Amino acid sequence: MKLQFALALATLWWLQTEAEEKYTTKYDNVSFDEIIASDRLLKNYLNCLLDQGRCTPDAKELKRVLPDALETDCQKCSQAQKTGIGKVVKYLIANRREWWNELETRYDPDGKYVKKYKEELEKEGITLR
Repeated sequence: MKLQFALALATLWWLQTEAEEKYTTKYDNVSFDEIIASDRLLKNYLNCLLDQGRCTPDAKELKRVLPDALETDCQKCSQAQKTGIGKVVKYLIANRREWWNELETRYDPDGKYVKKYKEELEKEGITLR
């Protein structure tokens, strides 16, 4: 009986740990297409990430997890998050390079992540630096 109880506790702990290994999907329904279609919306996200403006709850969450997501290749991201962030990054590099440069200066001052993702982006026709 004690063994069964211990196994049940271990299983619950493992399930809780697994659930914590992913970022929240609460904001997965955010329309990345709508954000990149509006300079106002996109600039609001940028200002949040750069500590230059107020943050919506979803932007605040992005700001909180962004350093970890960069470091871990977005391993804790949902597929919707990976797709959306990829779309925004590609848009910024191609169409709003000055905004991209600001984010790069803030979140990648040593160029560590640019080097890490450069080949992958270049395969999609996106040139960094």
